[in-house]
Amino acid sequence: MTKPLTPTLDRVAGPADLRGMSQGELVQLARDVRHEVISNVSQTGGHLGSSLGVVELTVALHAVFNTPFDKLIWDVSHQSYPHKILTGRRDRMHTLRQGGGLAGFCKRTESEYDAFGAGHSSTSISAAVGFAIGRDMGQPTGDAIAVIGDGSISAGMAYEALNHAGHLGKRMFVILNDNEMSIAPPVGAMSKYLSGLYAGTPLGKLKDVAEGFEAALPGPIREGARRARQLVTGFPGGGTLFEELGFDYIGPIDGHDMGQLLTVLRAARARASGPVLIHVCTVKGKGYKPAEIAADKYHGVSKFDVDSGTQKKSKSNAPSYTSVFGKTLTDEAARDSRIVAITAAMPSGTGLDILQNRFPQRVFDVGIAEQHAVTFAAGMAAAGLRPFCAIYSTFLQRGYDQIVHDVVLQNLPVRFAIDRAGLVGADGSTHAGAFDVAFLSNLPGMTVMAASDEAELVDMVATAAAYDEGPIAFRYPRGEGVGAEMPERGRILEIGKGRVVKQGTQLAFLTLGPALADALKAAEALEARGISVTVADARFAKPMDTDLIAQLVDNHAAVVTVEHGAEGGFGAMVLHWLARTGRLDNGCAIRTMTLPDMFIEQASPDAMYAEAGLTVADLADTALTALGVAPGHFAKPA
Repeated sequence: MTKPLTPTLDRVAGPADLRGMSQGELVQLARDVRHEVISNVSQTGGHLGSSLGVVELTVALHAVFNTPFDKLIWDVSHQSYPHKILTGRRDRMHTLRQGGGLAGFCKRTESEYDAFGAGHSSTSISAAVGFAIGRDMGQPTGDAIAVIGDGSISAGMAYEALNHAGHLGKRMFVILNDNEMSIAPPVGAMSKYLSGLYAGTPLGKLKDVAEGFEAALPGPIREGARRARQLVTGFPGGGTLFEELGFDYIGPIDGHDMGQLLTVLRAARARASGPVLIHVCTVKGKGYKPAEIAADKYHGVSKFDVDSGTQKKSKSNAPSYTSVFGKTLTDEAARDSRIVAITAAMPSGTGLDILQNRFPQRVFDVGIAEQHAVTFAAGMAAAGLRPFCAIYSTFLQRGYDQIVHDVVLQNLPVRFAIDRAGLVGADGSTHAGAFDVAFLSNLPGMTVMAASDEAELVDMVATAAAYDEGPIAFRYPRGEGVGAEMPERGRILEIGKGRVVKQGTQLAFLTLGPALADALKAAEALEARGISVTVADARFAKPMDTDLIAQLVDNHAAVVTVEHGAEGGFGAMVLHWLARTGRLDNGCAIRTMTLPDMFIEQASPDAMYAEAGLTVADLADTALTALGVAPGHFAKPA
């Protein structure tokens, strides 16, 4: 991909520089920004398709609104790379999603232009309402503009915010970025016509103008208008839900036509007195052919070659945990017609696309609606099905009340497949799977498993499929497995029973999940110093294998628990049980190793676990300290 001929971007130190540019210069600026995004993401990886889709929109918003006084709020904010480039971070884009570099999402501590942090979806409108109230109560803030995608606006929280915003009637703007509606020529003609109307028509009359115009449109154009209305009203045509909420609706307009964007945004800013929704149609991956034609529009990419679009793949021969889950569940589903699966807009990310391809009628994508996903699964379980609710750890947090009230309280056998457990690397703190062991294990009747490797994951899928006594969850990390020998078919594990992987006499590591591999390495290092080490895999955080714990505590001088989760999880439960049974007083030194009480920012997974104090050297040092031996030999280098 060649460099832009006119480096308009070199003239931009911040958004204020855009406000003196002509429309033609802003068009060229958008081309420069698009090139910059592609060039940088090819070196760092990241969310390419979504960012390319909003280049013109980003330029237009910063050109029209007075940011950062006006608050521009990006929903999810995975599409914020053009925004970062235009707001003084261009020279650091090569550090995107890397340790010590720019975050892959908006972050208030990173820039005054990041009005509100994000990483999860459907929060922007709620935040914008909050800013609008702050403005009207005398705080030094201007207009609030929420940019939200057509997927995110379908979530319940977005509708709650829309309802409240309409009730309050405060001046604010919601930009609906619709990248599913094709901007075919007739639809483009319609949006151009409507944008001309907006330039001179009071906002209050636009609804009637649009409705009358829509009725007289030829078929293809009318279908485009109907799609637009259905997206924002919930009805296929003539509905009034959105208008009843109190919003003025403008659109649809072409999100890649700078003239339309500038005309509509300027008119809306000049005339709005209450809440306004502007429906903008864009194309994911716009301007980069490999992204435009890819099935996932290059939603999330690794480093890639710009000219060919070829992504650089991992050299590991081990399968990913996600693919192991998907394949194993598909095999189980082939043997049991009661097995169904639910995803919240992540069929490929969770591996459920494998099952979907084979049994499409048994996979249900509910959209970005984790709360509904959980209760929907509860209903299916109550009906006699065997539902697997596959949701990333970080997103399962959003359905916690439903887990408690709709699943656990009724002891329904919903199976929770929890991907991305532990620290996840470049996505950083917003996506860390740190809390699920703690927030699930404190629930009565919940069974919680953690796979130590990909072979154990196969067993846990089989165990969950066969378990009908109540809710059960199993967690597993992001990325490739450790190269374990894979079984032909999963074994059904005995509930609440761990295993001893290596027998020793002096010190014991009791691990939960993939920390097992590091514990075995630490044991090898310790034994080189003459210390005999037992390594045990708990397998279950709940119910715990108390016989195994008692055996370790009664027969070793020290026991170290290790987990890739927050404080208050497995280690805390071990300590509670030891305290209740009086075993804390038997002379065995107990240490717990968890993620620290802090959010760890993006870096490589290895670097993140080093910051967390959970490396092989950390395990060995903790063990030596518990035994009363100086740990210096294993200390991390300065």
